Amino acid sequence: MMSPITETISKTQARKLVLLSQQIPTSKSNGTALNKTLSAIEHLGYIQIDTISVIQRAHHHTLWNRNPKYQPDHIDQLLADKKIFEYWSHAAAYLPMCDYRYSLVRKHELAKGIQKHWFDRDESIMSEILRRIEREGPLMARDFEKTNSNKSGWGSHPIKRALISLFMQGDLMISSRKDFHKVYDLTERVLPTGIDTSLPSEKEYARFLISQFLKANGLALPPEITYLLKNIKPIVVQTLNEMLENGELMKLNVGKTSYYAMADSLELLKKPLSRSKVKILSPFDNLLIQRKRMQALFDFDYQLECYVPAAKRQYGYFSLPVLWDGKLLARMDCKAERKEDLFHILNIVLEDGLKKYEAFASALAKELSAFMRFNDCKHIKIHQSTPAIFKQELEKSMEMGTQR
Repeated sequence: MMSPITETISKTQARKLVLLSQQIPTSKSNGTALNKTLSAIEHLGYIQIDTISVIQRAHHHTLWNRNPKYQPDHIDQLLADKKIFEYWSHAAAYLPMCDYRYSLVRKHELAKGIQKHWFDRDESIMSEILRRIEREGPLMARDFEKTNSNKSGWGSHPIKRALISLFMQGDLMISSRKDFHKVYDLTERVLPTGIDTSLPSEKEYARFLISQFLKANGLALPPEITYLLKNIKPIVVQTLNEMLENGELMKLNVGKTSYYAMADSLELLKKPLSRSKVKILSPFDNLLIQRKRMQALFDFDYQLECYVPAAKRQYGYFSLPVLWDGKLLARMDCKAERKEDLFHILNIVLEDGLKKYEAFASALAKELSAFMRFNDCKHIKIHQSTPAIFKQELEKSMEMGTQR
């Protein structure tokens, strides 16, 4: 047995390790744009799906930040090619098909009653849904609403609940989406030929969770690896310690906190981090989704305020964190008015430590030009900023950019 390896790194180094592991900012790579998108999903392990569309939806935004050549139809193409699938991570997500068997753990526990379904199961409705989809092919929830609900009890809510239950326990999968509506089909008709459908052992699953999280995030605490997962914490902690003792993992001390990391993780710190580039992040970006982690590592106390009453919002409805110089240094509330080709910055608030207004404005303006195109907008309107002087700096930088 090896002696566990322990190293100490600075918070700046920890941030660099996290950002490089998250592939932000992007680096040049070979291959087609579609393959780059698939590679990003496989590396990160999941991409959260969200319905809010004041700007490009979160799953598109997150992938665009890893692949500047990303196109929204990549998701549909990868689903059709059976390279990715929809399921639940900590939330609704696109996951790599190569990791499919690890989704079976939750499905098995739901089907066996080890985990509780969100809804009470109506076995009669669930059986009829399976029979109809088997007979008629892929269907959406609204395809069932034509049934006489007064006689059969098939109102829209019972149907949707039954569909979700069948989806969560693995009888159904989402074969595609039409206008963002889910299209359900039998699992065996959605899966690619030859896919591994064996249920992982408890230890296999724990090792997968650890390896996947550390690959995508650089370093981690046990509660971060098991975030919102049930019935798994004890075996993950046990497996972490076993992997530490056999040399697969190391401990990284950052200040007073001791994180787990892959044994070769410090090699990544030898790569350069592009600090001059700005990245405008989705609130649901993989980097940001665990808010306590972001506060600990990046000193960034972030809350998405679309769920906060308007009168209590500090930064705006859909405030986007802004990364520059390896730090999270601003929050920008945006709205894309696509029919008018107009991109609104309703409010941008700089963190107290950011003083290089001119340099930041220049870097932000360059990224904004690309971000506007991504959101199908040609013009921009900056409404307000904190401090107020930054609005002038950003407007000047945007104007200079259009003149180049």
